[in-house]
Parts: sequence; C-alpha cells; structure tokens
Amino acid sequence: MPDPKKIKIPSREDILSVLRQSPSPLTLEQVYEHLKLSEEQVPIIERRIMAMERDGQLMPNRKGLLLLATKLDFVAGKVVGHRDGFGFLIRDDRGPDVFMSPREMQKVLHGDRVLVRVTGTDSRGKPEGTIVEVTDRKTNKLVGRLVSERGILLVIPEDQRIKHDILISPKDLGQATPGKVVSVEIVEQPSRHTQPIGRVVEVLGELDDPGMEIEIAVRKFDVPHEFPFGAMDEADRIPDEVQPKDLTCRVDLRDVPFVTIDGEDARDFDDAVYCTPSDSIKGGYRLLVAIADVSHYVKPGSYIDQEATNRGTSVYFPRRVIPMLPEKLSNGLCSLNPHVDRLVLVCDMVISAKGAIKGYQFYNAVIHSAARLTYTQVWDALTDSESPAAREMDMQYSDILNLYDLYKVLFAERQVRGAMEIDSVETQVLLDPFGKIDKIVPKRRNDAHRLIEECMLAANVCAADFLERSKHPGLFRVHEVPTVEKLVNLRAFLKNVGLSLSGGESPTSQDYAEVIKKIQGRPDKDLLQTMLLRSMQQAIYTPHNSGHFGLAYPAYAHFTSPIRRYPDLMVHRSIKALLAKKRYVPLPLDDRDQDGTGPMTDVEAHEELSRWEQAGNWFSSTERRADEASRDVLSWLKCFFMREKVGDTFPGHVSGVTSFGLFVTLDALYVEGLVHVSELGSEYFQYNESMHELRGERSGIRFRLTDPINVQISRVDLDARRIEFRMVQGVKFDSLFKEPQSKSTGKASARRKNTAGRKADVVAQGLTPPVMPEDVVGEAANASGGTAVPKRGTNKRQAADNSRAKAAAEKQRKEEIEKAKRARQKTPAASTKIAASKTKVAKPAAAKSSKKRS
Repeated sequence: MPDPKKIKIPSREDILSVLRQSPSPLTLEQVYEHLKLSEEQVPIIERRIMAMERDGQLMPNRKGLLLLATKLDFVAGKVVGHRDGFGFLIRDDRGPDVFMSPREMQKVLHGDRVLVRVTGTDSRGKPEGTIVEVTDRKTNKLVGRLVSERGILLVIPEDQRIKHDILISPKDLGQATPGKVVSVEIVEQPSRHTQPIGRVVEVLGELDDPGMEIEIAVRKFDVPHEFPFGAMDEADRIPDEVQPKDLTCRVDLRDVPFVTIDGEDARDFDDAVYCTPSDSIKGGYRLLVAIADVSHYVKPGSYIDQEATNRGTSVYFPRRVIPMLPEKLSNGLCSLNPHVDRLVLVCDMVISAKGAIKGYQFYNAVIHSAARLTYTQVWDALTDSESPAAREMDMQYSDILNLYDLYKVLFAERQVRGAMEIDSVETQVLLDPFGKIDKIVPKRRNDAHRLIEECMLAANVCAADFLERSKHPGLFRVHEVPTVEKLVNLRAFLKNVGLSLSGGESPTSQDYAEVIKKIQGRPDKDLLQTMLLRSMQQAIYTPHNSGHFGLAYPAYAHFTSPIRRYPDLMVHRSIKALLAKKRYVPLPLDDRDQDGTGPMTDVEAHEELSRWEQAGNWFSSTERRADEASRDVLSWLKCFFMREKVGDTFPGHVSGVTSFGLFVTLDALYVEGLVHVSELGSEYFQYNESMHELRGERSGIRFRLTDPINVQISRVDLDARRIEFRMVQGVKFDSLFKEPQSKSTGKASARRKNTAGRKADVVAQGLTPPVMPEDVVGEAANASGGTAVPKRGTNKRQAADNSRAKAAAEKQRKEEIEKAKRARQKTPAASTKIAASKTKVAKPAAAKSSKKRS
C-alpha cells in the first residue's frame, strides 16, 4: 500500500482550472479523468471537492454536475442574522456585505452558508440579495427556553440572531418541562413557509441556576467544551512525569533559577523567565524565556491535535476555563510548575543597555522552575526590599531586580520605537458563592505585569524574525495600518479639538504615540484615546506579514502561550522543524489524516501557502468566537446584577454614540446600557459619524463620547443581554427658588412664598437642601468646552446656511477619502527587518556558569 505522505494531491486551484477550461459542467468522474488521478488519490480528492462545495467555490446542480460558483451570477458566503429579523451575507470573496430582508431570513438560520443572487440595493444603497440555495446548514443544534403557547411546545433560542421559534413534538420532549433551558437538535430546517422542527437532546436546568450562563454560551456560540474519547484516551496514555528518553538532544538548564510570574488565580504556567547581566555586552542583559514544549506531546493529526484545532484557543469565563488541551497537559506536563522537571523551548536573547536585541537563539531544553511567584508578590518586593514578599524570595530576589532593570530598558526602547501606550481602565468581576456578581472593581496594573509583558514581547519578536530570516512560512500576528476612511474621520475630529495627526496617508504608530503624549492631562483625554483606538483595525493571524502597527514591530508572532493558543503551537512546530533542518507544513483543515512534517516536495508551494491562509482565517475566527462567548457570559451576569437596581439613578459617561442612541457606562458600577434616542428629548437628533456625536436640530444640544450624563435604569432584558437607561432631567434645587424675570401674578407670588417657606423649614432643621444632578444642557455645554448652547427658535436662514455647510463638508470629506485611496494605491508598502548586530550569543551552557557565579 503506498505511503499517504508520498501521494501527490491536486490543489484546489488545479480543480478550479479544470472546470474553468471546460465549456460545460463536469461530473466527478470527468474531473478525475482530466486530473489523471490514480485510485489512491480519489478518496483524498473527494474530501477536497466536498470542502470546496462547503466553502462556496463549487456548486453541484440537481444532476450532480459540478459548476463553478463564479461562473454563475451568485455570491457565496455566510449568513449573519440580526436581532431585528433581517440579516447579512458575509461574502467569501470579501466584497461588500449583502443585505437580506426578513423575508429571505425565514429560509435560513444564523451561520448557514448560502448562494445569493444580488437583486438590487436597499434604502441605504447597499447590495440586497435573494437566497438561491443553502449550501451548508451550519446550525444543527441550539440552546433556548422551552415554552408552551396554547398547547404548542416551542423553544425560543437564546441567540437573538435566530428569530425562528423551534417547534417541538410531544414525543421529542424527553424529560423537559416548560420553563427549562434545553439543547435542541434541528430535525427539519426552516423554509419560507415552515418553521424549523427540533427535538430536545439535553435538559440544562433553570435559567437562574449557578453556571447556567456558561452552559448557554458554549452551546450558543458552538464552543467545543467536552473532549472526545479519543483525545482523553491519548492524554491518559501520556506519562505523568518527564521521562529520561525525553531529555535526548536537550540543553540541561535545571540548575538555572527560572521563575514563573502570574496572577493569583492562574492554574497553568506556560512561561518562565531568567535574567542576568550579559558577559558579552557592557551594560547589557541576557534574557532567557522558557516556554512549555507543547509540541513534544501534541503531534499533528493526533486526536488531541484535532480537538485543539477545533477549539483554537482556551475560553475564559468568571470562575471557569474551557481549556484548549486536556487538563493532564494544560495543568500538568505542559505547565511549568515549580520544583519539577519540564520540557521547554527556550528563546535565549542578548539585549543591549539601550534595549536593542543584539542576538538570539532557540533551542530545546529541560528546566526545573525555582518558584511560582505572583504579580502582587513581585510588586511588593520591588517597592519594599524589606517586605515579607522580598524576604520569602530569598535567592530569587536579585534575579527579580535584574528583570526589573531590564524592563526599564525595554520600556524606554518601547517609547523610542513609538509603540502606543493606551492608558485604559480594566475591570475585574468578583462573584458571590452562587456564581453571581458581587461587585465590579477596577483592575490595577503595575510594573510586575509590565515586566513579564516586555519579556514576552521580546520573545515573540525573535520568533517572528527567525521565521522571516529562515524564509519559513508561519502565522504572524498582524495589526494593519488604519484604513483611509477611518484616518480621514480621525483627522477631521482631531482638527476640531486643536490637534493633528502626522504621517499623511500612511501614519506610523509613532505618529499616534505623539498625539497620545499631547493629550496627557487634558480633560478630554479619555475621549481622544477612545477615538484613536476606534480608528485602528483588528489584529488577525495570517501568513502574510505586514507588521504590527500598535506595537511598532516590523514582524510579530505569538510564541509564548502554546497551552492556550493554537497559533503559538504552530509557531513552535515551525521553529523546531527549522532547528532539525526540516520544514513544517500544516495539515489542511478539511483533510487531517496526513503527517504535518516532511520534505517540501510533498506539498507544492501554492498549496502550502493555502493551508497557512486557511489556518490564519480559522484561528482568527476561533479567537473571535471565544471573545463573543466570554462577553455574552459577562453581559448576562451584569444584567442579572442590575435587575435589582431598576429605578435607581447613577452618574455615568457616554461610551458609545450611534444613530439610534447613546451607550452609557456607569461610573461606579462599570456597567454599560443604552439610552435610546427617543429618551433624549422631543426633537430630531442628527448623527455625525466622524465626530461621534448626536446633535439636536432645534436646541443644538450635543452628546459626545465621554460626556458626563445622569441616567436611571429603566429596564433589564436578560434574554437580549441588554440594559436600558433613561435620561434624568435633573436641575439644581436652588433653581426652584429663582425669581421669574417676567411680572408675576398673585398666584406666582404665593407659590414663591410657599417654596421659600419650605426651603426655610429645611434649613431650620439643620439639614442641607438636596442638590439634583445638573441640567443636561449645562453638562453638554461644559463638555464642549463651555460653548454656549444655541437658543431655541434659530431662524430658517441660519438653518439653511448650516445645512449647506454640512453638505459641503461631507463632499470635501468624500473627496479626501478618494484622493487618499488613489495615493495609497500608488505607494508600495514599506517593509523593514529587525536590526541585529553580528554579536554572537553565548552558548546555552553559559547559563549554568552564570548561575554558579551568582
């Protein structure tokens, strides 16, 4: 039987090329004939064609003939539902999203893959489509609450993006009763005229049960949360301790006092650090970052590897973690626990006195961590050398001081490099014994956190540089420059507050850093920081390196967390393959029965790149999935927390502005809710996207990001994870006693006397008259720098002038966008490399000698 590794497999492009050259659709057998496949190749190519159908590249017709989707006037993509009933098609070709009406959404569920024909444009000028065919039903299970309406059993999905209620037959009810949260399997998918039908496969419990929000989230976002038998069986067969045979060809660093520094609640430790003054560079440092060698235990194509690929990342919830790897690895053999031998991949760096990485090398090693430290312990020791924490560290204290000195050097280099340093408030949720929120507190970061962060950044940069220099494909963590449109909007906003952003059409992170320096100490600092953040793009995983804009690195890769992030594991495999003078080729996600390593001749270059691109897209999506699930749980907990506070009034600030209202974050509780535009007053409000503000047409009142605002909690919708606020039209108590400017009547005079009498009574009792929140108009005027609010009754001529000025400004903004786009297309992207001197790194054995000298 031939070795699967040696079978040459036609790529997707080969298959597409055959169909493009054919004047008519082909059967599978005809495609095989054109490709001249052998019997051994057929089973593998069948799976590839099925994957291409799933991804919308091919479409079989009713006769079984293969059609090219691009030859038809169809667009393939994924359906994304909206809670209001309509939806969008996220196109595979990355073209503009296609709007789908509620009528079209009746045929599908959120997440399904479809072919759509673009039939026109919607009211906003966006393309609108009609579903031609559902190519893949992705939503086969969902979670929701079972209800009985007039004797009809329905499951109302927890996912608000699915607007279909699932019909349940009494015979498919199982042990469920109305009111319970259940998991449902779809047995009949929806159509335009019929609802989906399902059967209950699992009863989760009551909505208020402890931990129910997590059980709902993992099913709602399709997060794998149970390891299959094959993965658990493989994990059970792994020895509990490092074996002597595992030490072959590894550098023995067990006498080097590595330490781990993590949070108090951390359970897995994937990085350990050690720092000592450099022997080769005056005033420099030698930094060793040891990362758990997960790739030694998780082999490509194994059951554990397949499940880790499906998960992509660990998912973190309050009081619970869904790990990427089985616990035996994540908390055992791959966790750098103190006082036990552990296998690691080491990044050994020499860093100059100015923070430049002068040299580095990677090698396999074994370590014996000397201590498990926490951020609090390290910070206490650094701030007070006589503290109990410092005394407990004993011999490790001098090493911690070396790390701290190195951190100061790296941080100074970070500022020179121009990396952005956004000062934002992070929060931590503290739960009660029942798993519900007790309180939300700000999370304080100190130099102990930043110390470890700088060490990890240095190792990640070296990993990316090593892949680039070796010309080996890999997954880079890419943060691209802001888009042209976002830059134009940002510059328009900064101009109105007396600031400017340098750099023209291609600003650097240093240009952003200069703006951040200028806004320190300004009262609108939070607003400006928010605007800078919102102008930037989301970071992704991709084999096409274009640098990390925010960190100001020409190349950056995730290397330091292979226990909880699969892209880090892929980087480890690439580095270890290079050390062994081999090449790591990832398995295709649609065909995972081949070995992932081997000579380059096994896989053609374009197929290899296609696999890396596929991996980058998948792991970027699993990262977003994990973030969405975590946010959903946190939103549920916050809604449950706020249910008892309906009717209470709190101060807050505007944290988001949309055309339909304001998102407000409460200052004391760190909880966000919506003030609908209808709550702002009985006038029309114009939404200015570039300025992130709502402005009243009649009064001229403005609401902008970070404006202070007083709100009352009016409604909490637990199902929609939504908190609604209403404006508090507060006035100062003293304003109730002001004399009217017009001539008063007898009744008005009597009211003034009565009001003055009530105020006098309050003062006579030794009490202070209450002061209500300031008038909203006054707050808006203060937030805008004391600008007077226009009086009511603005004449028609002034309104017409304002309208013409606004139209002219919008036209100019669009022209600037088009001009910047043309200029960017003409300008090639710049690319730089890490500067590295010819200074050689000391051999690993020197780490031992440095320990002996100390």
